[in-house]
Amino acid sequence: MKTLIRLAVVPLLLAGCASAPNDPTLTLQTHKTPAQYADCVVPKLQGSALAPTVSQTQRSYRIVVPSKVSADNVLEAYKAPNGGGKVFLYERHLLASNFIPSSFERAAQECL
Repeated sequence: MKTLIRLAVVPLLLAGCASAPNDPTLTLQTHKTPAQYADCVVPKLQGSALAPTVSQTQRSYRIVVPSKVSADNVLEAYKAPNGGGKVFLYERHLLASNFIPSSFERAAQECL
């Protein structure tokens, strides 16, 4: 019986590692500019006891939240050609957190 349980659990644990590291977990569209989006999301991440680091270019903002368990979580907000912005979320989930949005994902969604 234990072997059967292990055979069922191992693929689930590895599922978080199956996605390619360069593929975004989530892609979002916003009416805000990248600067406005970053101004909204950074305080929300700080309020969730996360420590974001922000870098910017002329067309984008990159917000990195370090992770103790997996790869760093990253939000990239780019200026869209038709106005507003496009947001790419890169997050590695632990098995338990695949079922509910993380505070990182919630902050990203709330600032759209």
